[in-house]
Amino acid sequence: MLDHLDVWERAVRRPVWPLRLGRSQDLASARARRITLEEGPGHQGHALLPVEASTSGMQLRMPHAISTDRSRIQWGTYRYAPAGSPSQVDSQLRTRDGQAVVPLVGLHPHAAHPVPVELPHIWAKSPQRGEKQGEALTTHLDATTRALRVLRTRIGDLPGVPGRFWEWARLACLFHDAGKVPEGFQTMVGNPPPAHTWGQRHEICSLAFIDHVLAHLPEKDRTWIGLGALTHHRPLAGGEGSIRGEYRSLGSPDEVAATFGPVDASSVNALAQWLAHRAGAPDPDQVDEAVLAKATHRLLEHLLSTWQRGESPTDEAGLTAALLQGAITLADHVASAHGQLLTTHPLTSSDYPRRLRTQLTLQGEATYPHQDDAETVPGHVVVRAPTGQGKTEAALLWATTQTRALSEETGATPRLFYSLPYLASINAMATRLGQAFGSDQIGVVHSRAASYYLATAACDDNDHEPAQSTNEDEERQRRHASRAVAKANASRLFRELVRVTTPYQLLRGALGGTAHASTLIDTANSTFVFDEMHAYEPGRLGMILAMMGQWERLGGRIGIVSATMPQQLTDAIGNVLTRDITTVTPRGDDAWPRRHRLHLREDHLTSEESIAEIEQSLTEGHSVAVIANNVADAWHLYDRLAPTIRRLHGEDAALLLHSRFKTGDRTRIEKRIHDRFRSGRQPRQPGLLVATQVVEVSLDVDFDVLHTSAAPLDALLQRFGRTNRLSQLPDLAPVVVHRPIYAPRAKGGPEFADKVYDAEPTRLAWEILARHDGAALDERLFTDWLNQVYATDWGKQWRAKVDDSVTTFTNEFLDFLTPLNDTSELSDAFDEMFDGVDGILTEDRNAYEQALTGRIDGEERGTGPLLASQYLIPLPHYARHLGTWDRTLNVLLIDAVYKPDRGLTAIHPVHGTAANAYQPGVLL
Repeated sequence: MLDHLDVWERAVRRPVWPLRLGRSQDLASARARRITLEEGPGHQGHALLPVEASTSGMQLRMPHAISTDRSRIQWGTYRYAPAGSPSQVDSQLRTRDGQAVVPLVGLHPHAAHPVPVELPHIWAKSPQRGEKQGEALTTHLDATTRALRVLRTRIGDLPGVPGRFWEWARLACLFHDAGKVPEGFQTMVGNPPPAHTWGQRHEICSLAFIDHVLAHLPEKDRTWIGLGALTHHRPLAGGEGSIRGEYRSLGSPDEVAATFGPVDASSVNALAQWLAHRAGAPDPDQVDEAVLAKATHRLLEHLLSTWQRGESPTDEAGLTAALLQGAITLADHVASAHGQLLTTHPLTSSDYPRRLRTQLTLQGEATYPHQDDAETVPGHVVVRAPTGQGKTEAALLWATTQTRALSEETGATPRLFYSLPYLASINAMATRLGQAFGSDQIGVVHSRAASYYLATAACDDNDHEPAQSTNEDEERQRRHASRAVAKANASRLFRELVRVTTPYQLLRGALGGTAHASTLIDTANSTFVFDEMHAYEPGRLGMILAMMGQWERLGGRIGIVSATMPQQLTDAIGNVLTRDITTVTPRGDDAWPRRHRLHLREDHLTSEESIAEIEQSLTEGHSVAVIANNVADAWHLYDRLAPTIRRLHGEDAALLLHSRFKTGDRTRIEKRIHDRFRSGRQPRQPGLLVATQVVEVSLDVDFDVLHTSAAPLDALLQRFGRTNRLSQLPDLAPVVVHRPIYAPRAKGGPEFADKVYDAEPTRLAWEILARHDGAALDERLFTDWLNQVYATDWGKQWRAKVDDSVTTFTNEFLDFLTPLNDTSELSDAFDEMFDGVDGILTEDRNAYEQALTGRIDGEERGTGPLLASQYLIPLPHYARHLGTWDRTLNVLLIDAVYKPDRGLTAIHPVHGTAANAYQPGVLL
């Protein structure tokens, strides 16, 4: 290239196409200027730098490569300081006046030159398949430190932690794996081959380098740095697998040397010199094995005595320790996976408010006043607006304001967590946000995230062509699944700045430990939107509220969006937050639509009279949603009604949905429901959907008529919202509520509505609705109705349960008294509380095993489990006792009756009697 500078000068001066920077209408000209470069680091100045190279200046998202046919564009994230920045940059090149120049990796020829590896004979990782050389320790330590630097640009200044927190984290990342230098570890990673097990914890040896190389630092600094490095893989105490549990016998330096030795002195001293250079420390004295063992023993004993039994020495230290552990663990995982953390927020970089208003103007519309009001709120907010009037957009406008404010206040790039209670609603929201900001900018975090990515995976260039053989079809499926796993793994590594999730995934941050501390620090200085808060029972709701208080203490902003929310819930939220909450509602009475006419029926939903009324609506060509409270009733109604609508409108006109389908079947059914009944579909299609509670907030659907069994008022109002959703019908849509059957689930127990809902709130809802039977529903009154329910003795008991749960969760999880201890039992209990258990049919075992164990070249780890998950059926935890645990496949096998269009019908228990069999009439 240096031989053809004149060619490049002409090309830049007269480009083939106009250069477009920023908005598409901004044209820019270019001028060529020759600069002589030198090797070495420089200062930032006015340089435009990749975001990972600096923490100074504003963030910009810009295209950095365009294909020759201009059909494909690569985008990158950069920093630019308009006034110039004196920050030092660890660059490979600089100008003669010292300004840093950073070649773009993969684009600039200089970046293609291999970076010299320092101390290549000391490995951190075993060689990859087909390679002979393992990853050098210095390479991994540098990568981890870079990942920490990027993490800091996202998290910003943390409230409530010491000012040197990020410096401790940087040095802990730099030193965290230094203890891999002993010959035992090197042999374990095949250096030299063959590999042999070692059985010791390298983190303990890392303490020697911290104590020796950083001897110039105060004891307090080395304590925190050592604590972060020591606990990035294992808990400090609390079990045999903990550091204290495994190393009770290290009573002297000699025992340390005998346990971890031998070590090569030349390698140790070379690594110490390298670490000192990277840390900005003085050159260390020469060491041998004895000095190394003495330093290890001293700092280990100091840490274990300071954190006796893993207990925090002060009230403030516990939270700091948990956040420190999270920062180092996350940086280590990102570096090990060679991952990337995004640092440019799609809300602010794309100027979402301007884009939204431009789009609406082109459609002849404008933002609602309550959306404009939400955008101006400076802190926590509750947005209450009718379905179909832009609650999501209001939440995003509010979140854009909070993102900008938090960025200015803390230097952070806040994450946005959009939380919903059901997997299907999460998937739908992720798709919606992906269309607005780009699917690569949106992360999905829940127990079936990879299945979502599989369902939305982009096809290969030739994937529209039919497979020529079964093997080719299987290979194509595995290729799609491999891409889906890669995306899900990236989201689990906190890649995206906008993530759609369940609150239970975020609650795991309270568990701390090596598995969950990363979640805790990732939520600091973030923005949270909670949708459909009514869906959580009091115990789980209290846990979510308690965590809201913790997120506020970590700099977070909380937003709640709902069509209806009782004052009791608003008060409960206000009780855990210290900052004021602004309530935003539509202006004026006319903002609340009238979409429904209410009808009450004494006949149960499954009665002959009810079935006849539903059939009449179907024969008139309407789309009808029938929502039952339990699976048994849903089956009965589906069996009776499906033949009628199929005779009139074809096989696809009748659909059934509940929670006990195989993952693959449920995905297929939900797609068919969406295709036929989605909101805004024109022309509207006649048909039937019979469903249980899963349809309340899980699907964006719109029906002409609703028939539902009575339930608590919160649930009923959500069901009403599935009908005439966008007010497109010429008349008010009938919503017909049928009285439920009240009976105990077991002999002598309390009564439940259709064996599912508590009787008292269901009766209270019926009493309120009875006063409006036959009337057009005024949605302005819904909150008042809810307040009437929650003002009763039942409502007061509900609030007491929520408050008790808040107190319990706060005391047990949010005091951080033992933040670094083993949390595996808590994690198991947490999973049991929220996740239930998955099972497969005995007849699916071979297909499950084939999907699980099959492989194609280059596929991502986890591809097999993803493909196998299509056979899984979600079950309540008590179903563990109804099947057989297959230890080979690590899955529950059930002998059951199952049909693809009806789901799980019955389980034949392998032990006991029919008394402990699966009861399909109760949805748990």
